[in-house]
Amino acid sequence: MADGYRDFIAGTVGGFSGKLVDYPFDTVKVLLQTENSLSSQPQSIKHTKIKQPVYRGAIHCLTHTIKKNGVMSLYKGLPAPLMGSMAENSVLFLCYAEIRRRLGETPGEKELTIFELACSGAVAGGIASFFLNPFEVIKVQMQVMNSSSTVRQYNGLIDCVKQTIQKEGIVKGLYRGQTSLLLREIPGNFCWYGVYESVCFSQIPEGGTKRDLGISTHLLGGASAGVAYWTAFYPADTVGSQIRANPLYANRGVVPVFLDILRREGWKALYRGWGITALRAAPAHALIFAMYEKTMDVFRRFDPLVEDSIDKRSGSISHSS
Repeated sequence: MADGYRDFIAGTVGGFSGKLVDYPFDTVKVLLQTENSLSSQPQSIKHTKIKQPVYRGAIHCLTHTIKKNGVMSLYKGLPAPLMGSMAENSVLFLCYAEIRRRLGETPGEKELTIFELACSGAVAGGIASFFLNPFEVIKVQMQVMNSSSTVRQYNGLIDCVKQTIQKEGIVKGLYRGQTSLLLREIPGNFCWYGVYESVCFSQIPEGGTKRDLGISTHLLGGASAGVAYWTAFYPADTVGSQIRANPLYANRGVVPVFLDILRREGWKALYRGWGITALRAAPAHALIFAMYEKTMDVFRRFDPLVEDSIDKRSGSISHSS
């Protein structure tokens, strides 16, 4: 873990950058995922009649939200996910690097396969989810607050955290939807790191290392990884949004909520918002990886004592292997 702080800091920078680009579109995604269940709140989900969707699609949701609540409503609750993205990516990249070392990766000697790197990402994603979930809960509740008069209202981020803990407790409140998040993060990060490392591998010159790659390759790899991440198991995210936003789903498990959505609205509802999610994932995740790699470059430039070790580790996938 001696070199871990570099991955931690670089991941934090990447997470901060990506979330600023990503967040308005994430708000639209959550509104699309939860529109039918939040348009009316009966005593029981069983007796809910499915109304016509509030939004005709992602573009209509975006314009309708801006017209009704203003542009800044798209950034409602931004501090929580911004901190969450920084925490998630810092822990994610830290764990990813450490797991690679524990799998036996030795700079200049033993290199991991793409499959082993993808598995490292999956494990790292599962660990990072426990740091991310409280931020996800607060984020979703803040995002849907203005979409329906039946949704609990908050005076701000701190009030949202306070009310959630007071009414539901820390575990039931802030870790609501944890299982669905694990189902998203594990396969998602398997694909995220697997696709990114594959793109990088394909572009490394003969006999070169990952350090020889330009910013365009990191952007392309990150964009491809972002789309792969959100395509891996998108329904888990839809279920998670429902559990975090809808009080009637709060104490129900992933499978019952999944089956209920499927029964009431069909498969299409489980993928509602996927289009805009994949669209915004490309630039946001491209920025995450690019900023991570550039931050690591800064460490190489200003910390000559670790120049060689980082340079060798950056070549974990190379054509010379």
